[in-house]
Amino acid sequence: MVEQILYIASVWTLPVLIAITFHEAAHGWVAWRLGDPTAKALGRVTFNPLRHIDPVGTVILPAMLVLMRAPILFGWAKPVPVDFRRLGNPRRDMVFVAAAGPLTNLLLAYVAALSLHLVPLLPDVAAQWVAHNLRNALIINLILAVFNMIPLPPLDGGRVAVGLLPDPLAMPLARLERFGLLIILAIFIFAPFLGRSVGLNLDIFRWIIMVPVDFLLSAIVLFAGLA
Repeated sequence: MVEQILYIASVWTLPVLIAITFHEAAHGWVAWRLGDPTAKALGRVTFNPLRHIDPVGTVILPAMLVLMRAPILFGWAKPVPVDFRRLGNPRRDMVFVAAAGPLTNLLLAYVAALSLHLVPLLPDVAAQWVAHNLRNALIINLILAVFNMIPLPPLDGGRVAVGLLPDPLAMPLARLERFGLLIILAIFIFAPFLGRSVGLNLDIFRWIIMVPVDFLLSAIVLFAGLA
């Protein structure tokens, strides 16, 4: 039992840390290149995961969900500080900064898929462990990309939407930022429980997250030559 728990932890920890670290570093790097050095000055434009992890949101909660075989994987990292007023074109550049994280996760997912071609070249002892890490990296990065592009602040998709929508729509959406995480928790966690109590299928996580993830997974598998 202990060996199984340690093995599960070993094939999930590295993919999660890499996915979150690259996601947050991408936000900071793009903000820095577009005129805001805040994240750079605070040491957040780095691939050192210790700079980005939140002990509860990055480690404890995801580990508990994985070990409990929960139907959803949920967590968070330390948000990268961005002073949008220091960007060259704040509204336009906000879109680029926000989109950088999910786009980086898509790239990491593709790299993980391509790397699966190398698994047969490894010794048998390492091949299974590496394959599990790469498969988990593929799924984790796709889930992070899709989840973060939900058009609701403070998620990246919400910031992208605020930057692209006309003011009459952007301003009310921006004001939802303080309630955004509560709304997400209500949609993904409490709605399914409520649905089951009244005999309805309200698996919104499946509809909003896993359906796009399955589509992207099929596309990446095809373009990586794994089909």
